[in-house]
Amino acid sequence: MTKHDATPTRRRSTSVPVVAFTAIVAAVLLAGCSSTDETAPTATTPAATTSPEASPSPAPSTGGSGDAGTPVPASTTIATADVARISVSSTPGGPTTTVLEPPRPSGTPLVFRVVEQRGDDIEVDLAQRPNGSTGWVRASDVTLNSTSYALVVSTSSNELSLFDAGALVDTYPAATGTGGTPTPLGDFYLTELLAPTNEGYGPYAYGLSAFSDVLNSFGGGPGQIGLHGTDDAASVGRSASHGCIRLLDADITTLAGMLPLGTPILIR
Repeated sequence: MTKHDATPTRRRSTSVPVVAFTAIVAAVLLAGCSSTDETAPTATTPAATTSPEASPSPAPSTGGSGDAGTPVPASTTIATADVARISVSSTPGGPTTTVLEPPRPSGTPLVFRVVEQRGDDIEVDLAQRPNGSTGWVRASDVTLNSTSYALVVSTSSNELSLFDAGALVDTYPAATGTGGTPTPLGDFYLTELLAPTNEGYGPYAYGLSAFSDVLNSFGGGPGQIGLHGTDDAASVGRSASHGCIRLLDADITTLAGMLPLGTPILIR
């Protein structure tokens, strides 16, 4: 299936990626998504910025439906760390179990997808193993924004669908994991945006909060799943990767200009 002719417009997102390049070695990406077993990409980092407008309600609202009736949020609240050390607890107001120090190793801001807010405490999704981990952070340590965008990936049809405010905007052919190295299923979010400088990963690569279920490490990284372009366009639309999601270079370029860090990506 080819992508629709219509190009999605940028709207209702209070946090959009802005290119601000810093050369790094992006060892945190990827689970192994190129056509050959390469090391993680050397990359420049398009850092994300956030609007000062805070979302009044962290709870996502339900919009339309994606693959197989998957509920798609019409709005998602994003928390961006704005202190040097983020204390994470397993319960609201509980003792600290983990301390995170922004920015991420890739140089991008530390963002979370918000699950729930209780007074001064916010439950967030954590980009760590096991997939689906959550924790509680202090509301005073983050800035809240929202996005109306959401992505749904179908591993059965090898397609990625873009939604805005719960409405389907566009559908793109995608490559997902093979039988031995499947793309993990679940509800995740975009954690970072990189511009790889080596071949294999296309012009842009988003890191996801998802990690491979079968690869504990790949190319020196922790087996983090990515959403990126590819130098193997023929693989797009098939089950062909080590777990990452590949798009055609033109399509990942379109999305990189639209989607803020924290955008939900639902993999089914």
